[in-house]
Amino acid sequence: MSEFKVRPIQPEDDEKIAAVIRNVLIEMGVPKVGTAYEDVSLDCMYETYDKNRCIYYVVAKGEEIYGGGGIAPLIGEEETICELQKMYFLSEIRGKGLGKSVIEKCIAFAAEQNYQKCYLETMPYMEAARKLYRKLGFSSLPAPIGNTGHYSCQEWMIKEL
Repeated sequence: MSEFKVRPIQPEDDEKIAAVIRNVLIEMGVPKVGTAYEDVSLDCMYETYDKNRCIYYVVAKGEEIYGGGGIAPLIGEEETICELQKMYFLSEIRGKGLGKSVIEKCIAFAAEQNYQKCYLETMPYMEAARKLYRKLGFSSLPAPIGNTGHYSCQEWMIKEL
């Protein structure tokens, strides 16, 4: 997997990462409403994450983008809680440790930014992702927190940093 690089998003990555995320959401059968699919930020990811206490990493091979994930403050919560956001990867790179690498980079960034907890939302049928999240220290919550607008997501997790 050494041909793949995990790096911060650049402006020229916007269109490619938006396509990756939408393709993965369709592949997984995720509803288009109440999820990341309809987020306005998908088409301007660089600008969205080019802010204080935010970062978005992409998995790149040459000019191609294969996935990514990011950290941003959790809207509607204390400033000590961040959200792991838009963690999506094309099928050809799943299971190769790149998702774990992105999450670890995100968690390290979150800790550097003095976040104390990291929250995420996912779907119950995204079993491989949930297994990885648990392996990396996330635990399930009984209900959502914050105000992500992703009312169709049905699984909520959190990790102490």
